[in-house]
Amino acid sequence: MSAASDSSRHNRQMDLDISDLGRPDTLRYNVLTFVINEEYDRALKALTEFISTESEYPDFASKNERYVGHATDLIYAIRTKRNFPGIQALTRTKQQELRDKFKEHFKELKVILRKIEHCMEELRISDAKTTRILIKSVWLALFVLFVAGVFVEFYQGMGATTAIVVEDLTEKAMNWFFS
Repeated sequence: MSAASDSSRHNRQMDLDISDLGRPDTLRYNVLTFVINEEYDRALKALTEFISTESEYPDFASKNERYVGHATDLIYAIRTKRNFPGIQALTRTKQQELRDKFKEHFKELKVILRKIEHCMEELRISDAKTTRILIKSVWLALFVLFVAGVFVEFYQGMGATTAIVVEDLTEKAMNWFFS
């Protein structure tokens, strides 16, 4: 049997849609593809590399560790259900139970990987919001400094000059009026 037909057989067996895999070169795509191709060690390695990589977000590990741990457990469960020793010796109902459990674990793995992606998106959005708040705060502080500078300049520079001019005009008007 060719690799393409073997892969399509696995896809039918798991009721897998291509959109479930996500975009190529994402964690979800890589892990699900490895699990479909029965490359469990590569899937586990991808998960451990994902969680151990240095992230630009400080809450990255704390938010994703439990999901990665659960995904790891699911991969081990899928491996056990798929490679069950003596599966041919079991009754058809027991074999169907194993297949159903395998499908259930696979669906749960898809959900967990989506949750990891959702956490990453939340962290990215949170970072963008924080950056936006910081930029607004800096802009507002600079604006307040500019306005304060304008007021200080007006009252110390123009204000003093205006007071001198008004005082001089008042003095001249009073002198003219009373002379």
